[in-house]
Amino acid sequence: MADYADITYAVAERIATVTLNRPEARNGYTIRMADELGDAMDRADRDEEVRVVVLTGAGRDFSVGADLSQGGFDFDPESGPDAAWQEPAGRCSKRIFTMHKPVIAALRGAAVGGGITITLSCDYRLAAEDARFGFVFTRRGIYPEGASAWFLPRLVGMGTALDWMISGRLVDAAEALSAGLVHRLYPADTVLEEAYALAREIIATTAPVSVAVTRQLLYRMASAPSPFPVHELDSRLIGGLGKSSDAVEGVVSFLQKRPPEFTMRVDRDLPDYLPWLHDSI
Repeated sequence: MADYADITYAVAERIATVTLNRPEARNGYTIRMADELGDAMDRADRDEEVRVVVLTGAGRDFSVGADLSQGGFDFDPESGPDAAWQEPAGRCSKRIFTMHKPVIAALRGAAVGGGITITLSCDYRLAAEDARFGFVFTRRGIYPEGASAWFLPRLVGMGTALDWMISGRLVDAAEALSAGLVHRLYPADTVLEEAYALAREIIATTAPVSVAVTRQLLYRMASAPSPFPVHELDSRLIGGLGKSSDAVEGVVSFLQKRPPEFTMRVDRDLPDYLPWLHDSI
């Protein structure tokens, strides 16, 4: 998709900015937006000039969740979905889950329903001090989506996830920070610039291949039944460092007290034995 209708996409300073762009509808989430977000994340992940993605929303809100006024779900309500259909919030959250690049969500105003579940697989959620969050599904007679029942307990613990999802109540920024849903709070007019500052720090100081492997190690191996398979994989990774130019550069630049210049690329230098490279998603 070269042109988007419900989002915008721009790259500068090796940062891809993906913006939900329906401010007149408070960035209500649509089927088209889901498809466009998937395409934009694919685009950023394939582009070796992009090191970090910043996900944000135009206007005063990040997103108030599903906008069913735009036609509802993309299946016939009489016959239901076919076997291949996937709900639209999960289309985005799963694609972010599989990214090789870090994704930073910059949240202000309301982030409710699908407007928060699509961000749960982001690496960082930075929020405005007046932001509000809600997993409001039970108050609408519907069900949690975006694979949020998997992501949310891993972020805030099962007890808090049960409270927020069963009650469907709104959560203010201070509670979200205390529970671990968001990483840091900022004044509303600075949260996006703080996301860019974090992105620039990651770009300047970290190796892209190391970041890609580390991000997926945490997600894919955290639910292993014991530490043994994790140690088997990281032993193989550490054992291969003798052939890693980035590992040499990381040590030398540290000793020389200068910024590193990492040259390995995600599109050609990921270890081919990483188990998730062969997964179907």
